[in-house]
Amino acid sequence: MMKKIMGFAGLARPANLPTAAADILAGISLALFSLKTGTLQFYVENGGGVLSLVFSSVFLYAGGVVFNDVFDAKLDALERPERPIPSGLVPKQQAILWGTLLLAFGLSLAFWVNILSGKIAVTLTIAIMVYDGLAKNYSFYESLVMGICRGLNLLLGMSILGKIDLWWVSIIPVIYIFAITLISRGEVHGNNRKQIVIAGILYALVLLFITFSISLKTMNLLQSLPFVLLLGFLVFRPLWAAYQSNSRKTLKKR
Repeated sequence: MMKKIMGFAGLARPANLPTAAADILAGISLALFSLKTGTLQFYVENGGGVLSLVFSSVFLYAGGVVFNDVFDAKLDALERPERPIPSGLVPKQQAILWGTLLLAFGLSLAFWVNILSGKIAVTLTIAIMVYDGLAKNYSFYESLVMGICRGLNLLLGMSILGKIDLWWVSIIPVIYIFAITLISRGEVHGNNRKQIVIAGILYALVLLFITFSISLKTMNLLQSLPFVLLLGFLVFRPLWAAYQSNSRKTLKKR
């Protein structure tokens, strides 16, 4: 029994779930920034809403990775037979039910916060299913839809107030994740300099967009610039190394 429970847990990739929560907290912080509201006070007074959106995102992410394995069941039977579905530990129909329940929990929690959050959660769920069932089979669309999912997750956090003033900031994770996913397509075999060049352009757009966003909404550009430059250094240094050697080893350091 315990082995099967662990199989269901494994389908949800628990080690990756905190990344979904981080998007929500970042989105909430952006929402509060637009209102110039005290962050700590808001979290104390609205803890229920914050936790609901965090767990909504976590459940949606978990449901998404479960359906990812459902759609990949035939391929995994050949390449990863030890996984819960192809190994028979979790029957495919039970995995579908598990994924559906996770998505339903995520949607319910979002609608509990407010209607806007619920609508964004529905859109995010659609994007997740499009990725799992179709987009991941095509390099460009896989990268794009993955980025869109992250952007929508940030918007889900920003929706906690029932409105979104800085919606355009969600473009940043869309472009950033698009670039990362694009590079990962060639990290197994290398020989993907074209993708690296495109990713470099996209990273540059991200840095420009961050700088523009800071200058548009604050007077602290000079104070923030060192952090933007540090981000650029951390991103472009390994990217340049990957371009030069274009090997699997350096690509994994992208």
